[in-house]
Amino acid sequence: MTTYSARPIEPAVLKELRGVDDAGRPMVPLVDDEGGAPLRCCLGRSARGERIALVSYAPLRRWAAETGADPGAYDEQGPVFIHAEECGGPDGEDHPFADAHRTVRRYSAHGHILGGRLVEGPEGFDEAFAQAFADPEVALVHVRAVEYGCFLYEVRRD
Repeated sequence: MTTYSARPIEPAVLKELRGVDDAGRPMVPLVDDEGGAPLRCCLGRSARGERIALVSYAPLRRWAAETGADPGAYDEQGPVFIHAEECGGPDGEDHPFADAHRTVRRYSAHGHILGGRLVEGPEGFDEAFAQAFADPEVALVHVRAVEYGCFLYEVRRD
């Protein structure tokens, strides 16, 4: 049986993003007046009054740099929320941000999109991940928000 896990942005990468993000912009912290922002550093939601930042992040580009893949035109960067300072990391939740429809996007070892699947609620994630990782061509999965297409987190085989 294949096991897999949700992966937050790595601490070393967060340190870089808190200096200069993947678009070359310096981080600009802000106080979250509303709360509820999906934080990619700890895979939880921000609390009202927390200091967070919206930074540009290129998850596939960073994965490709680790693995030697060449995603070509599939390389993209987009906005993600992070804590403005170091945080304790994830609390171990199996399916973070499962409170809305999500897209599970599959990628090959070359960094090319192999397909995707709409997940409608927490009960659909296990099946979507099992189906994705049953395909030996799938190297990793991105979970994305449907409404904006934003990257939420990466899933890899354990």
